[in-house]
Amino acid sequence: MAHLLSESERSFIESLQCGARGFEFKNWANTFHCKPLYYLAPETECEIIELVRIATRHSLALKPVGSGHSPSDLACTDSIMLNMDKMNRILAHDPYACTLTVEAGVLVHQLNSMLEQRGMALSSLGSISDQSIAGAIATATHGTGMAFGDMSSTITHLVIIDGTGRRRECSATVDPDLFDAARCSIGALGIITQVTIQCEPAFKLHAVQTPDTLDHVLDTLDEVVFSAEHVRFWWFPYTDNVAVWRANRTTQPIQPHHESFLRDRLYGYYYYQLQLLKARLTPDDIPRIAREHFARRFGRRIETIDDSYTVFNFDCMFPQYVNEWAVPWENAADVLRQLRIWINAEERKPDGVRVHFPVEVRFVRESNVWLSPAYGRAVCYIGVIMYRPYNRAIPYKKYWRVYEDIVRTQGGRPHWAKAHKMYYYDLKKAYPKFDDFIKLRGECDPNGIFVNDYIRRHILPPNEPILTASSGAGSRSLTCEKPRL
Repeated sequence: MAHLLSESERSFIESLQCGARGFEFKNWANTFHCKPLYYLAPETECEIIELVRIATRHSLALKPVGSGHSPSDLACTDSIMLNMDKMNRILAHDPYACTLTVEAGVLVHQLNSMLEQRGMALSSLGSISDQSIAGAIATATHGTGMAFGDMSSTITHLVIIDGTGRRRECSATVDPDLFDAARCSIGALGIITQVTIQCEPAFKLHAVQTPDTLDHVLDTLDEVVFSAEHVRFWWFPYTDNVAVWRANRTTQPIQPHHESFLRDRLYGYYYYQLQLLKARLTPDDIPRIAREHFARRFGRRIETIDDSYTVFNFDCMFPQYVNEWAVPWENAADVLRQLRIWINAEERKPDGVRVHFPVEVRFVRESNVWLSPAYGRAVCYIGVIMYRPYNRAIPYKKYWRVYEDIVRTQGGRPHWAKAHKMYYYDLKKAYPKFDDFIKLRGECDPNGIFVNDYIRRHILPPNEPILTASSGAGSRSLTCEKPRL
């Protein structure tokens, strides 16, 4: 394709080249990778607009990428991939409205520092802060707390470059349909370049984690969910054990929790990874491992008081396959009970499926963002995991299939960043504003330059023609590891 570019286009693209030629993108879990034709690092909106024009002229696809934490092919392309790291400036600060405007490439951990310097904080955070802010809102990344929405809901204004090269500003009062669509658009509408985030004054959290039983938590779920500002729990399959985490704002002095190197790192991380590696050959060990780790690491009270972002974040350990769906929160108990029945039945089979701990359960307020899994309803996110010890493949597909069947029949919607099996007609039923989103996508990206395999597979109507000649995620170069079933 390089020989089709004009001399000025070639020179412009070379000036933005990022990394070595032949760059191969890999996501954090090393489960998806692709080789883009060009890997570029724009620094200004004008450069992005010019890249949109070049992509349109030469029928190329254009995909921005953040930190690569999405465990799916959402960011993959074999065409032009944009590293947004250089777009990391602070643009505006309103201390009275408690908002901060930043460029889209700012990483969330950078944003936490920027806010701390200005006496502000995000009201809720997910388990990690390594994503870019644009990536976090593009997939409706979330924390937990029934009074708190996902990160998309915290955006009060944004700027997006659409597929015609037009720079468009939107908010609740300016182009509100685009605003409600773009706040969770999985990259299908354009390239977000800046966002204004609604924050709150900086605060500390007092978090207490205690052991409980799954039956007790599910029987009293309506009480548990509202027992603190932020509540989550982890269930350990093959047991009735859960660890319940509750956090509230506090003015008490900081009292950080200090990890035990022997228990939390040597045993809880390094030895656990070694156990899971061995369990690839002896999977019947997995139930025992789950029971052992709960008893030695989680069957006790853990308490901490610290800055909010420090308390919200957790160590996500080593690479993993993950799947997570949001169900109406009143259906959460049924989902977990059905999942437990299946897991326990599989344990009784000599060749049954063995699953890793934990199952994570979080709660999020209703949203008005069109493609937020919380659109129109308060939800419970239920996440399942299979670790990949030392980057080795682990069988997970049977587990995923049963899990998705359960959550789908309970009104579930998948987390957009995860690999999932919900497609156009499924999503059309699940999201009341899906048809409006599809129509707006056609207006924002008439030539399909933001379409990759993920968008085509999940979002586009089956018979919709794609005008670009090279708009896929890389049928020639995109690869996904294929573990045994």
